[in-house]
Amino acid sequence: MKVAAAFIVVLCCLAASHALTCKEGPRFYSPEQMDAGLGHVVGVDRYKRPYFLSGLSFYSLGSASLKHVTTGPSGTWGCDSYNKVYKFVAGNWKVASGYTLQQVDAGGPGQVVGIQSSSNRTQCLSEARALAFYGTGSLTWSYLSNVLMYVSCGPETCWGVTNDYKVYVAKIRDNCGRATGWQYVSRGMKMIDVGTDGSVYALSTSGLVYQRTAFSSRSYYGTRWTNIPMCMPIKHLTYDLKNLWVVTESRLLLVCTP
Repeated sequence: MKVAAAFIVVLCCLAASHALTCKEGPRFYSPEQMDAGLGHVVGVDRYKRPYFLSGLSFYSLGSASLKHVTTGPSGTWGCDSYNKVYKFVAGNWKVASGYTLQQVDAGGPGQVVGIQSSSNRTQCLSEARALAFYGTGSLTWSYLSNVLMYVSCGPETCWGVTNDYKVYVAKIRDNCGRATGWQYVSRGMKMIDVGTDGSVYALSTSGLVYQRTAFSSRSYYGTRWTNIPMCMPIKHLTYDLKNLWVVTESRLLLVCTP
């Protein structure tokens, strides 16, 4: 198994050598989903067990069973198979009453956003409310957008993907203020991730990795997608501090750097 993994990593390095250098990440058995933010890296495995990275190893992160985790300025959050929302507080996961969400993202400048499980509407939790929650009481979310399947926010914009794989972007005012208007960007993507530095990466329906490029004062959402070659289909990705973390369909964790 180790020999096979090493061979795959060599192929990945050759495939992506002109853009990024990829290597096998710290050993993470059967990763399913990852998120990175502000230097922290968290993830869940196929058995819905959450982990965090410290040094060169992943360690158990609390005892909850979660399908999705995220970390950022407002803490570490997650949701379970019943779409209940959790925040990591004092060494364990605390469930929050209120909306049920199928996916959450804490990558913005303070707010937490998520996709409501009952309607696929995007909801936003302000920085003040997110930071203040310590495990007691319910959370009050604010409506952010219409139907999305996946959402991710950065310093100035939020990006989302719909059920029919269309990509939209909006500038967000005043933390959880209303969006300036969701702008259609392209189609063919199934997930998207915005780094805390504003970098945007996306995963196509066929498992190809793309970076949004050519940002300018005239186009705050860029003008094209640039393919990042990989040696095999990718099932999940996340980006932070010049590190692109990718989970392959065969559940091998790679980390790619310039």
